[in-house]
Amino acid sequence: EEKLFFNFKKKIENNINNNKFSIIAEMKQRSPSAGTIINGMNYNPVEIAKIYNNSKATCLSVLTEESYFKGNMIHIRMIKEEGIKLPILCKDFFVHKWQLYAAKSFGADAILIILAGIGEKLANELYEEALKLNMSVIIEVHTIEEAEYALRFKDALIGINNRNLKTLKTDIQTTYEINNALRNNSRPLICESGINSKKMLLEVERKTKIKTFLIGESLLKNLEKNPIFSVL
Repeated sequence: EEKLFFNFKKKIENNINNNKFSIIAEMKQRSPSAGTIINGMNYNPVEIAKIYNNSKATCLSVLTEESYFKGNMIHIRMIKEEGIKLPILCKDFFVHKWQLYAAKSFGADAILIILAGIGEKLANELYEEALKLNMSVIIEVHTIEEAEYALRFKDALIGINNRNLKTLKTDIQTTYEINNALRNNSRPLICESGINSKKMLLEVERKTKIKTFLIGESLLKNLEKNPIFSVL
């Protein structure tokens, strides 16, 4: 069956060019930092996607990693088959090319490459392969050094994760420091993790001009009528 694919990166770039915010709304059943967010019996990715879509989310991020997040690639297919027309990021720890082919076959429009987790050679291979598959790529960084290295991936979006992978604590200073280090670069930056209110989102935008945010936990805990969406 023919799946509809959407250009994840272009949608975000169009919003930036039109001075609009983008929210990449994430769904996950649990996480190592938060524990169980939504009880397994109540976790319905299609229903969550519909709420996000009705709230005018820009894109979706679907956790497909099984052991830590209780995710599954089938969730992407279910959302696509429901006809929800939002670009979908497949969120997993990508360490093998076959994972890219799987993500694509289930309907993913974008993938995430976490620089902290893999070597430079593998990062390059995954990036090149994803582009061949017509998928958008987010290179996720946690340090200034990683961010400067990420600029080599010319066609990628750069995601700044405010969560320290070792302590699992979030610190918005990470976004401020990396944004300052990349000041002279025109690449769209994404602020990930730790945004828990509209006020905080607006403050980050005021200090950095970043307009793209990946938000999960604080949306999931208040699915209906989340005030964060009112910036869109």
